[in-house]
Amino acid sequence: MSIPRIAIVGRPNVGKSSIMNMLAKAKVSIVDATPGVTRDRVTTVVELQGPLLTEEPRLVEIIDTGGYGVYTAEGARFDDAGEDLQQLTSQIEGQIGAAIDQADAILFILDAQTGPTALDDIIAKMLRERALGGKGRRHIPVTIVANKVDAENWEAHGLEAAAMGFGEPLLLSAKTNYMRRVFCEALFDLVGNLNPQDRLDEATPEMKLALVGRRNAGKSTFVNALAGEERCIVSEIAGTTRDAIDVRFEMDGRTYMAIDTAGVRKRSKFADSVEWFAFHRCKLAIGRADVVLLLIDATQKITGIDKRLGAQIVEQHKPCVIVVTKWDLAEGRKGPKGRPVTLADYQEYIGKELTGLSYCPIVFTSAEDGMGLDAAIDVAFDLFEQSRERISTGKLNQIIKTVLSDRGPSTRLGSQAKIYFASQVAIEPPTIVFQVNKPDLFTDVYQRYLLNRFREETRFKEIPIRFIFRPRKRADLDDLLSGRYKARKGRERSGKLEVEGIDPDEMDELLRD
Repeated sequence: MSIPRIAIVGRPNVGKSSIMNMLAKAKVSIVDATPGVTRDRVTTVVELQGPLLTEEPRLVEIIDTGGYGVYTAEGARFDDAGEDLQQLTSQIEGQIGAAIDQADAILFILDAQTGPTALDDIIAKMLRERALGGKGRRHIPVTIVANKVDAENWEAHGLEAAAMGFGEPLLLSAKTNYMRRVFCEALFDLVGNLNPQDRLDEATPEMKLALVGRRNAGKSTFVNALAGEERCIVSEIAGTTRDAIDVRFEMDGRTYMAIDTAGVRKRSKFADSVEWFAFHRCKLAIGRADVVLLLIDATQKITGIDKRLGAQIVEQHKPCVIVVTKWDLAEGRKGPKGRPVTLADYQEYIGKELTGLSYCPIVFTSAEDGMGLDAAIDVAFDLFEQSRERISTGKLNQIIKTVLSDRGPSTRLGSQAKIYFASQVAIEPPTIVFQVNKPDLFTDVYQRYLLNRFREETRFKEIPIRFIFRPRKRADLDDLLSGRYKARKGRERSGKLEVEGIDPDEMDELLRD
């Protein structure tokens, strides 16, 4: 059965995003006093608890929309680049209409402290006449909510919202949580009475995919091309996307979620606090993603912003696909040497500029004609599967033995670096713990060598691998002797204990030390 959807609509600054964050118990939407902060439709699935502990919780998908009617702050119609933000009006209204089309119910939000306004009247009239969204839609129930009822003395003001013609309003303060329990219980009952539209399977996605890149790299265009609809607002105006937008997809029987993020630029050029919050959401999106698509605009030079995003991906140990966008516009252009640019040329260029991501696969795309889109998703799924694999302890130690025989760590002042034992302790990313004699003898240079050899010997060829070097302690040895090491099938072999994948002579050396 499909999850019910509820769209939150209203004019700017009535608290729509605050209500969504309250229900989600997380900062899903950016909240700011500036009109026009929310532009795309932002969705999240929340779990509603009933008034009785014996009742099963109910899931509902909440859709936050942009404020209708005012899309720029007073005196801020133009952005810092001189672009007219009023150009986004039709697209923002289109996103509001799309949210209503997909919804099973609507929460119409009013500000109790300012009271009903002329713009509220316009929105109410459009909801009654079904002028928002597609024409000919079935009836969608509308519940009116008076927000900013911060205390009992504001309740009478909140009840004025009944004049909109949608019945008695629900009273709430998303800021102070006044009447929150009553509101959530009313929403619980509302969801129980809804008959959700038939939709595609909405099972938990197998993979979460974050799309990151600098401004106008083509992230929203990429998502829309995958979705086959205007799911995210696309504009030549840089910085159009503010929130992190989650969009579900199904491809060849596999489900995944694409997270479209705000474009990044230098912090010194951040225009306001909204842009700072958008950048912070981008970092959080990388953290909650299984795989990251780093979008590079082929028509622009790679800059410090791209490198900083790459460093963030490396720091969080996330598998990454480098997606070159707008390749149709760049291919064949003359490069620095006066020759037409080829795929090989651009791959070499990326390798020089993004050295920390040298192991990442590169996919060339053009969202305009669909080139490379499916390939990028296929590669992302492959990296996702790589990151979830495990290597048996025996095979892992055999690999180490081979690597050490080819080249062991260099010595310092007569000290010899030794690896006694290794095991994979985690996935996503694959994490290998090495029991060694002295961790400081394993220099960064040797760790890079070890990492490259691991990529050659395992399937972890295109994903980050985390190495942890720990000194061998007496407690570790006692643990090994108490059960992890055992005599081979009850038979002594010259009194030497064995473990799968470890040579008996190496075990003797471990015991001697």
